[in-house]
Amino acid sequence: MHPRNLLKDGVDVEALCVEFPALNRHFRFSKSRALTRQYDFANRDALIAFTDALLRHYFRLAVRFDPTHLVPGVTLRLNTHVTAVSKPDIFKITTNHGDLVADSLVLATGGLSIPKMGATGLAHNIARNFGLRITETRPGLVPLTLAATELPPISGVSQPITARIGKRAFREAMLFTHRGLSGPAILQISSYWRDGQTLAVDLLPDLAPDFLRSRKRAQPRISARTALSDVMPQRLADAFLPADLAQHALADIQDRPLLDLGSKLKTWTITPTGTEAYAKAEVTTGGIDTAELSSQTMETKKIPNLFAIGEAVDVTGWLGGYNFQWAWASGWCAGGAA
Repeated sequence: MHPRNLLKDGVDVEALCVEFPALNRHFRFSKSRALTRQYDFANRDALIAFTDALLRHYFRLAVRFDPTHLVPGVTLRLNTHVTAVSKPDIFKITTNHGDLVADSLVLATGGLSIPKMGATGLAHNIARNFGLRITETRPGLVPLTLAATELPPISGVSQPITARIGKRAFREAMLFTHRGLSGPAILQISSYWRDGQTLAVDLLPDLAPDFLRSRKRAQPRISARTALSDVMPQRLADAFLPADLAQHALADIQDRPLLDLGSKLKTWTITPTGTEAYAKAEVTTGGIDTAELSSQTMETKKIPNLFAIGEAVDVTGWLGGYNFQWAWASGWCAGGAA
């Protein structure tokens, strides 16, 4: 599961404090179980305890923190909203709690994906105000929606498939949902899909289009329904198997209907009606044009000491940690130069 999905409903601080006594020392609860003291992010021990609890509870990761390698002098400001950024000589950041000034500014607020977690277009808006080019932004790694006429009523069924748009193809699992299609193969191909495009799905990537005819030669007395359910979930087989063939033995079915059905399963062609939008998108495709940035430091070419990193930039990876790696790597480059 994507880390964003693990934490999308917030952190149960009370439960964490019960599970991790080291964290409990940094919070105090009233009888109503409401927090009566703000968590102190400036406290090094509190920061280590909270990070350790999150990693252990949600990700089952045990990480040893070396206090000597924590960055000193970092101030975290909570419930602070940036309303404007300008640069008369140094950067001036206007917030709801007053103005801040800085010699360097790193745009690290991500893209538009998962607005429930606070995602906004802040980085893109600031970049645009400074005259930087923003490429088209769209939801990426996102479930696709289908019209009711194209969507079989088999929500929850999954199948290994190959999803293809043009020359781009992904062979992974697909999941049928109430609204359309999801699963790794669909999330991957969604980053290449555009409105109105058709999507080709091979529901049986390990079999040839004539597999049913071959099965007929080998086992002529089994039913078409049994033959199909041997290679895919029963509900999926029933959704694609014509009713007039379902209970007939393969020997009683002409080769042409078997070949037609095999071809349909190998080239199921659909036209998605859209996506589940940014609410369900793992990433945002598009963003600050990479041509505007130094590839070594991530500094903008037009505005000295202004940097942009991570998902705010027009860089999108596949599933598998590539987007995390890009965020960490670009952040490291910018942090060393800012």
